[in-house]
Amino acid sequence: MTLSYSNEDDRAYGLAGMAISLAGLDAIDSVVDISLDADGPMVNFSQEYYYSLSPAVSPKSVWENLMRNYHITASMVIGNVLARSLVRLHEDLPSEVEREVYSEIEAEGEETCGLEKDEIETFYRRILSQHRRIFANPRLHPAINELAGIISRRRTLSGLELREEMAYLQL
Repeated sequence: MTLSYSNEDDRAYGLAGMAISLAGLDAIDSVVDISLDADGPMVNFSQEYYYSLSPAVSPKSVWENLMRNYHITASMVIGNVLARSLVRLHEDLPSEVEREVYSEIEAEGEETCGLEKDEIETFYRRILSQHRRIFANPRLHPAINELAGIISRRRTLSGLELREEMAYLQL
C-alpha cells in the first residue's frame, strides 16, 4: 500500500508510528534501518524477515512466517495512519482512510495468507483496537512527538540507533 503524505512532518510521524508498531510486536530487532528519504520502503528488514522457498522448509513454517509478516505489515500500516492522525493532527482517523486501509489489509490477507473475510475482520479489529490504545494515550504523545522529531532531524537511523532512541524515550 502506498501511503500519501501531506508533507515531511507527516511522513516522519508515519515512520514513527511504524517503528512503535514494530516495537509492540517485538519485531524491532528485524529492522536494518529506517529512512525518511527513501524512495522505496522507509523500513528495511534483515534477511530473517523474508522467507526463502526451500524444500527443507515445511509448508506450516512457510505459512506461519507469512502470517507473522502479514501481522507486522498490517500493524505498521495502522500505526502509520494512527500516529499521523491521533498524535500529529489530534483528530480521529478519517473513515475513508480507515476503509482504504482495511481494504488493502483484506486484499493482502486473502491473497498472501488465504484468510477468509471474517478472519481478516477479526484480525484487523484486534490490531486497530490495540493501536488505538497506544496512539490515543495522551501520556505517550510527547515521546511519539520526540521520536518523529528525531527521525526528521536524523533522516536515517540504523536498526540499533532506532532501538536505542526508543529505549531512551521509553517506547
